[in-house]
Amino acid sequence: MKRRINPFSIVVLFAAVMLFLSGNLLSQEEARVRLNDSPRHHEWVSIPQGERSVQAFLVYPEVKEKALAVIVIHENRGLTDWVCSVADQLAEQGYIAIAPDLLSGMGPDGGKTSDFADGSAAREALYNLSPEQITADLDAVFGYVSALPAASGTVVVAGFCWGGKQTFAYATEQTKLAAAFVFYGTPPESEEQVAKISCPVYGFYGENDARVNASLPDIGKLMEAAGKTFEPVIYKDAGHGFMRAGEAADASEGNKTARKDGWERWLELLGKL
Repeated sequence: MKRRINPFSIVVLFAAVMLFLSGNLLSQEEARVRLNDSPRHHEWVSIPQGERSVQAFLVYPEVKEKALAVIVIHENRGLTDWVCSVADQLAEQGYIAIAPDLLSGMGPDGGKTSDFADGSAAREALYNLSPEQITADLDAVFGYVSALPAASGTVVVAGFCWGGKQTFAYATEQTKLAAAFVFYGTPPESEEQVAKISCPVYGFYGENDARVNASLPDIGKLMEAAGKTFEPVIYKDAGHGFMRAGEAADASEGNKTARKDGWERWLELLGKL
């Protein structure tokens, strides 16, 4: 017997998809406007890495002294305007921010994120990257930003969603990091990986994100057993991706509050380094 499809269900699903897409496009447009209106110095840099070059968006703060640098790792959408706007907001607070495009050279004709046909194609390519290439790319970016004349030499890493996972992973690889800021990203799972972490790790998670939060008890135990610093905060009524979603005009109160509190906590922690 064939199951009949409820036309109303199709309408609801279509409306939900359109709302998601329109919200994403709106957030991107808002980020684009913010970048265009920013008074700070932005530039694209090409960083050699093996036979490729990593393209990265670099923002300088308007400060007198040498500044701490933040490597910003993008979501599974690749390097978008929103991620670049995060870098600009960090620079507004006095930090050098560099956001590498980890799809550099992986796009059509050797292009980057912006050269993919759509977000789905970029996401598929991103999940095909090897951990070795990601680490090598981030090491190249680390070396570049550490050596900038305007940089103090102190470097931290932060990332969102897929980038949050890579942030935690990079903390197991780069011993010179001063701190790692993981925004709703899954952690490493082995004692061997955790043992290699040499910097404090600060976590930012939404309460309504069971997929990611299910990993917190185990990583908490592993980090404690290894004598490592791991300080996660779970933000009430917030979902996955609240740092982006909380900026939208139609953001839920949970996401909006989590985004505000997350930024305040992040800046407070950066200010202590």
